[in-house]
Amino acid sequence: MWMDLNHQLSLEGSQDLKFPRSQLFGNFSIQVPGMQMGQPVPETGPAILLDGYSGPAYSDTYSSAGDSVYTYFSAVAGQDGEVDAEELQRCLTQSGINGTYSPFSLETCRIMIAMLDRDHTGKMGFNAFKELWAALNAWKENFMTVDQDGSGTVEHHELRQAIGLMGYRLSPQTLTTIVKRYSKNGRIFFDDYVACCVKLRALTDFFRKRDHLQQGSANFIYDDFLQGTMAI
Repeated sequence: MWMDLNHQLSLEGSQDLKFPRSQLFGNFSIQVPGMQMGQPVPETGPAILLDGYSGPAYSDTYSSAGDSVYTYFSAVAGQDGEVDAEELQRCLTQSGINGTYSPFSLETCRIMIAMLDRDHTGKMGFNAFKELWAALNAWKENFMTVDQDGSGTVEHHELRQAIGLMGYRLSPQTLTTIVKRYSKNGRIFFDDYVACCVKLRALTDFFRKRDHLQQGSANFIYDDFLQGTMAI
């Protein structure tokens, strides 16, 4: 039996996530209170946009000659010049970008591809790989910044700090949900931290494209919602 979705979920105790009295597969609206797109949290660190990183930008005329990043990519890419999740996992492991942390899991590599899979092929080309590489380096830098004891993991309050450094404005309830989702025995490992960063960026991009006035409110149909969220 389908349940009536005409109920409210409280966000920050002051604003609601409202579903209209309509069919389950109809339009609905989500409001994100307190979110200001692309602005850093004051006094929490450098200005990093909601894209999740402030890494170097590559131009359209980028040359791959003598580039170690291209070497890592081309060593595993197929004849089509793209990598799937397993190839991406092998590429990142061989590159050593994870440093002293454990290699990225296959599931994390899957959502990395989904985050940048703009042509919906399930694979990643070199341009997307360059974008991912910049993001990973910035995320790792943030992780190392908040891992104050050098344990290779971060605690709950450190994860909250890392999210703030990336410029996200999230309610305490949302932060608590994220911590519960990605922590293991009270600590967050680097692979889970990156998975969290990937999902935050991908879902924010999905929402922002539909928030035409950039006011923290968007309308989309149920099928669109599922396509955008189930892919990550």
